[in-house]
Amino acid sequence: MFRKLWNLLTTLAVCAVVAMAFLLVGVRLIGLTPYAVLSGSMEPTYHVGALIYVRAEDPWNVQVGDPITFVVNEDLLVATHRVVDIDIRTIGHEVVTDENGKETVVEVPLQDFEYYYYTKGDANDAMDGSPVYYKNLIGVPVFTIPYLGYLSSWLQTREGGIMGICIGIVLIMLIFMPDLLRMVDDDSSKKKKRKKGRKGRKRKAPQPQQ
Repeated sequence: MFRKLWNLLTTLAVCAVVAMAFLLVGVRLIGLTPYAVLSGSMEPTYHVGALIYVRAEDPWNVQVGDPITFVVNEDLLVATHRVVDIDIRTIGHEVVTDENGKETVVEVPLQDFEYYYYTKGDANDAMDGSPVYYKNLIGVPVFTIPYLGYLSSWLQTREGGIMGICIGIVLIMLIFMPDLLRMVDDDSSKKKKRKKGRKGRKRKAPQPQQ
């Protein structure tokens, strides 16, 4: 009975850890990237501490009203805001130097369209200060899981990483403990049987004839 209960508990623990590992890391195998929500700028759509799952999207498929995840600056800060306007540019500017060395800015047609997204947080009163260049687009959120972002952020810290490794080691030990205990019990039983066999042979030893 105890062994069955132990196996059930360890199986549930393994399933929980595997499911958590898939939600935190394994989803990348199906084209989704998780990001923790660190601010309330998109409340109530995405709550602080939630984990959002972002799918890569082509820039021309993004529409006004879509939430997008993008890189904010050179520090690779990531944000998720809603698109409120799109500027599609087909003309660029190029500096041309004439034969006299004078520089002039001229308009040139772009080989590929350039997209600039004007974004705003659902909870913010004003639009973001600068548009999002299309090459900074990461993708669009597909779904979110509340509170899981707290765990994801904690596991990325030094303490959280160490604790995660320790939990994994303990779980492995718990999984194999019944087998180890059974091996110890079997070994003890075999030793006892060998001792009894030796004692029996000593008692039944033939007596020398007169």
